Amino acid sequence: MSRVVFVLLPGVHLLDLAGPAQVFSTAADFGQPYALAYVAEREQVVSAQGLPLAADTRWPELDPDDLVVVPGWRAPRLCQGPEPVAQTLERLRTHHGAGGTVASVCAGAEALGRAGLLDGRRCTTHHDVQDELASRYPRATVVRDVLFTTDDRVVTSAGIASGIDLALHLLAVRHGPALAAQVARDIVVYARRNGDEPQASAMLRHRSHLDDTVHRVQDLIERRFTEPLPLAALAAYAGVSERTLTRLFGRATNGLTPLRYQQTLRLERAEHLAGHGATLDAAAREVGFEDARMLRRLRSRDQRVGADASERTR
Repeated sequence: MSRVVFVLLPGVHLLDLAGPAQVFSTAADFGQPYALAYVAEREQVVSAQGLPLAADTRWPELDPDDLVVVPGWRAPRLCQGPEPVAQTLERLRTHHGAGGTVASVCAGAEALGRAGLLDGRRCTTHHDVQDELASRYPRATVVRDVLFTTDDRVVTSAGIASGIDLALHLLAVRHGPALAAQVARDIVVYARRNGDEPQASAMLRHRSHLDDTVHRVQDLIERRFTEPLPLAALAAYAGVSERTLTRLFGRATNGLTPLRYQQTLRLERAEHLAGHGATLDAAAREVGFEDARMLRRLRSRDQRVGADASERTR
């Protein structure tokens, strides 16, 4: 069981808190091992919107797999916001030092800065206070015009609703894009890419459409992308003909076929595994290929397609 611990400071914005909490709560509804906890320096915290929130003043015991999130708060300037006590800042440092991930939403980046966790790292916050954050923490690199940043298990988001994007990103990294897409659909949001990254997952590129038939087929492919999935079986699942499914799928995904979509998911997952130490052969087998030959062909094909696209935009 992994914990997601939200640190509530006075004046916390409800959506900064509720967005990520909803994402991880929904992931738990789908069977992922998440338990949510809320801690504060006092038993009751009044939100920026006036709603009193109850919290525990005792922190749970944390493991490296646990996540600590600091939602933002209402204040005209960072320096005028709440000042976390020394014990709270030490908790943030200790968890990160033990291998855990620490995240912030909006002005919550100020707490990470006070804890020394932004030094030497990329970060972001709400556009209204980005300049102030850069001034207060000159050893940090404040990245503008992005939804979120990740740097050495320190994750920061731009503000308010971007906390949802941050949480979906963490789900995709931990469990793969299928779960993140499933959660995004269930809470009725578009999965959006992080503007700071040159690449975006297939889920983020090809899920921003309104065709429910294609969404249902994508759900199935994402759950079982390591298995053989004949077009006939996918069409039967969707209750349409193979020709109709191919037409609908291509229209919703800028020309992809279901097979191409499945191959893209396999390739992206294999690249992720290889980037975390797996051999190419092991990564290929993990995503459903017999060996690395097909994986190498797909990588080569995508590189050629990317080069052709770059040439056309010159």
